Amino acid sequence: MTTGPRSGLTAVSTALLAMSRHLQVRDVLKTIVVSARELLDAEYAALGVPDDHGGFAQFVVDGISDEQWKAIGPLPRQHGILAAMLHDATPQRLGDVREDPRFEGWPDAHPDMSDFIGMPVADGEEILGALFLANKRCPKPAGGCGFTAEDEELLGVLAQHAAIALTNARLYERSRELTIAGERARLAHELHDAVAQKLFSLRLTAQAATALVDRDPARAKGELHEVARLAAEAADELRAAVVELRPAGLDEDGLVATLRTQIQVLDRAHTARVTFASQGVRALPAAQEEALLRVAQEALHNALRHSGAERVDVTLARTGQGAVLRVTDDGCGFEPGSVRRAGRHLGLVSMRDRAAGVGGSLTVTSAPGKGTAIEMEVSGG
Repeated sequence: MTTGPRSGLTAVSTALLAMSRHLQVRDVLKTIVVSARELLDAEYAALGVPDDHGGFAQFVVDGISDEQWKAIGPLPRQHGILAAMLHDATPQRLGDVREDPRFEGWPDAHPDMSDFIGMPVADGEEILGALFLANKRCPKPAGGCGFTAEDEELLGVLAQHAAIALTNARLYERSRELTIAGERARLAHELHDAVAQKLFSLRLTAQAATALVDRDPARAKGELHEVARLAAEAADELRAAVVELRPAGLDEDGLVATLRTQIQVLDRAHTARVTFASQGVRALPAAQEEALLRVAQEALHNALRHSGAERVDVTLARTGQGAVLRVTDDGCGFEPGSVRRAGRHLGLVSMRDRAAGVGGSLTVTSAPGKGTAIEMEVSGG
């Protein structure tokens, strides 16, 4: 594709608008990569965000299937051309990357690449990442590069705005973390005020009942009735506090971003690998989004606390106007029939109630030693 100035600027404008719609870092990175590949009409594109240990904290690709990406193996290290862009902050435009003296080879499953263009993504002095593309879809000049000086200029403009979008997304995620921390502190304070006195009374009343059991059973019975009443009130106040806590991110960010953020936290906090993937999900009625989130949280809690799983995968996919949530683990599993007879074990009754409450369905598949899959489907609005 030959990109004229007008069409080039239009494409850049479209890419910038797409970036501005996202507030999660991962979404911004993916949008940058997709936009760059479409803008320069390249076969492959990638963006690496360096870590402090000679590797990449995040690495996003476009033009490579999930199967190919898995076959390629671990994330690359900072070496060769990648290192040049990260350390020298200089654009690179090569006729054949394989002929460059800095080229150090690829894994066996890596696709074959020839002409290459790379651009650092920088915020002032700080290098935020490296954006690079390969195999421009056009006739190549003999021994030359398909990527032109105009391509480099357009990619430079995109990289400048990508730095702004990426910085804004990082600031947003940090502010959300601080907001969540502040909200937790506020909630802890309110719960303490609302329930602590009642629990204190509950404890004293139970002690009184214990002292009266032998010498005045009738009074002990009255005190035990008071224990039951206080316990019910405390439970009601706790339940009311929790019900009012529609997750802060759900209204602002939607279900996909909220789930992704929570799962990233769980992945960092647990030894098990916790992953999330979504596909084509539209906004759903608020009650359905909240029910899906609560079921996902309950299923994740079970998998991480009780199953001994090494891997937990969460997917959310569009189905018609609705969505289907699936949480699978490779843990110890259980016999669904015996759990049903046992009542509320593992929160399955609660999950079924949440699904039914929004007109959805819940399916649980498990067997001892075979892991567990929990699937919830809602119809949408």
